[in-house]
Amino acid sequence: MKERSNLPSRSVVWLATAALLLFSYFIAALLLLHVLRPDYTIADHMISDYAIGAFDPIMTSAFLSISLGCLALATGLLRIGPKSWLGRASAGLLIVAFAGLIVTAVFPTDLETAASTRTGDIHNISFLVNIVSIMLSSICLSLSYTFDPQWKRHRVAALALAGVLLLAFVAQYLTLHRGAPYGITNRLFVAVLMVWLLSNSLWLKAAASIRLAQPE
Repeated sequence: MKERSNLPSRSVVWLATAALLLFSYFIAALLLLHVLRPDYTIADHMISDYAIGAFDPIMTSAFLSISLGCLALATGLLRIGPKSWLGRASAGLLIVAFAGLIVTAVFPTDLETAASTRTGDIHNISFLVNIVSIMLSSICLSLSYTFDPQWKRHRVAALALAGVLLLAFVAQYLTLHRGAPYGITNRLFVAVLMVWLLSNSLWLKAAASIRLAQPE
């Protein structure tokens, strides 16, 4: 009976571990692409541009990796995360991001110097869906931690990360035009996002591990 009662927590440990590995692969692949494509200057190339050219499979796999990571994190949160509507909404928004990032991977962007295509337009729409859904998810999740006794110890860090992510989002939005350093703000947003995703995955794994260690 104890083995059966531990199954949900054990599955969440696996989900959180999978999310951590998937997010780590995304980071490693993105860092590698910066080495492989030095011709893509960071000021005027967003990370999506790495999906154009000889090394496009690496960027595509990175997008698929972060997408699956969001799904794993969302599934774990739905199982043992905050039970409030804010917690559920946050997990739901991560699932939206999962679907959006699949679209991002399948439909590569257009380079700024290239003609606009329908594929590129779809990519841009998915980018906006992803960035908004993740931004809203961070706010909902941090607030759900605040009002949940079991997760309350993470509220300060979660709110701080959500605040920094919001600032990075604003910086990205304000530089989405020709001549602005949108590549730099894009990387800044992605860097903060990865810290947020990794932190929540670690908190989820810790919560599941604590439940496993508790006597019946």
